Amino acid sequence: MKDLKGKKELKTIDASGRTLGRVASEVAMSLMGKTSATFERNKYSGFPVKVINASKLRITAKKLDEIYHTRYSGIPGGLRILKGTETAEKQGLKELVKLATFQMLPDNKLRRVMMKNLTIQD
Repeated sequence: MKDLKGKKELKTIDASGRTLGRVASEVAMSLMGKTSATFERNKYSGFPVKVINASKLRITAKKLDEIYHTRYSGIPGGLRILKGTETAEKQGLKELVKLATFQMLPDNKLRRVMMKNLTIQD
C-alpha cells in the first residue's frame, strides 16, 4: 500500500460503536505492519494510523472500573495505580485507546516509532 513517492498511505479506523480492545488490537496490528505482506519484525513496516470518533467508543461503567494502568514517577513509593474512570474523566477516552494500543505493541525499540505514527481524534 505505497503510493508513488514511497510514503505509506494513512489507515483510518472508525471507533464509534466498537469496544476498546477490538479497536486497540486492530490499531496495533496495523502499526506493527502485520496486515501487509512486507512485514519485517526488525524494521518499522506498518502504516500511519488515525483513529476517529474515539469519544463514541462503546464501553460500560463496569469495564471502566475494572481497567487500570500504572504511572511511576521514578522515586521510591511513586507508583500510582489509576482506574479507567479517572483517566476517562481527566483525559478522555482518547488516552485509554492510546494506553491499550501501547501495551499491545512489542516492548522493543520500535515501540516508540510505532506510537509516533498513531493519531487519535474525538
